[in-house]
Amino acid sequence: MTTENGLINAVLLDGQGGGKHLDWSAVHSWRPEQGMLWVHLNFTDEGAERWLQDQSGLDPLVSEALLADETRPRCAAIADGLLISLRGVNSNPGADPEDMVSLRLFCTEQRVVSTRRRRLLTIPDLLKALEKGEGPRSAGELTAMLADRLVERMTDVIGELDERLDDLEEKIIDNAGQETRGELLELRREVIKLRRYLAPQREAMNRLQGEKVSWLSEQDRLLVRETYDKITRYVEDLDSARDRAGVTHEELSSRLAEQMNNRMYVLSLIAGLFLPLGFLTGLLGINVGGIPLAENPSGFIGVVLFLLVLVLVQILVFRHKRWF
Repeated sequence: MTTENGLINAVLLDGQGGGKHLDWSAVHSWRPEQGMLWVHLNFTDEGAERWLQDQSGLDPLVSEALLADETRPRCAAIADGLLISLRGVNSNPGADPEDMVSLRLFCTEQRVVSTRRRRLLTIPDLLKALEKGEGPRSAGELTAMLADRLVERMTDVIGELDERLDDLEEKIIDNAGQETRGELLELRREVIKLRRYLAPQREAMNRLQGEKVSWLSEQDRLLVRETYDKITRYVEDLDSARDRAGVTHEELSSRLAEQMNNRMYVLSLIAGLFLPLGFLTGLLGINVGGIPLAENPSGFIGVVLFLLVLVLVQILVFRHKRWF
């Protein structure tokens, strides 16, 4: 999608589910009596910044919020308008889905202004719906549909996290290893990052459905309520995934510790077997007179046989004590 001095798209809704695309000149000359206008901007462009600050007619606090680099999901009423910040999963090629993209909105009955830094696939989806005549018909419906479609795209991401966690649990049961620990830690990091934004977004949706603005219809509130229910379910799924990942990590740590203990136990047994052998061979190897069997041609064979017998005796003692 190309931009013209920060303008990604501007659509004049016809109230029937369709809309007409406008350029900057038409946006500048727009009047409320013409219909509901949706302006979507790339706020990093100077043209968008200049329009928001000098030509949009928005309150300076609203303009500043729409241009903010860092945002957290929220919903606040300003006069008869709503200032909303939402997050959507990053579906751009090569991007991490948990690196969520921010969408800022200021909505009134006659105009919706939205800004973003990075591309969101939700916007092209809505534009296609408008081209088919199946898009939003009012500012309230546009706001509700944007929020709903942002959340809808999280379904596959959260489902994939659950599948990965299932695979890791099965892998740990079959064969626990250090590489599994790295995969598990990465999954836990993704779950934490997603939940960090979804939890406040749930509160923003709860606030949105309760705001007393005249242009948000009961049907719009129902859609927002459905969105709130979806986010609540996703947050619960993430909480469950986080708890499962924690239990899985404990199980993995326990299995790795058990493996280490088993190896140390085997090494201890081997060391126990060879300790007296090493003592005897070291004693017989000192370079002084009087070493037994030093002059005997069969001395070496005799010492070897004695050491073998000693090893057998040690093994019997270990088995009797159930150390094997």
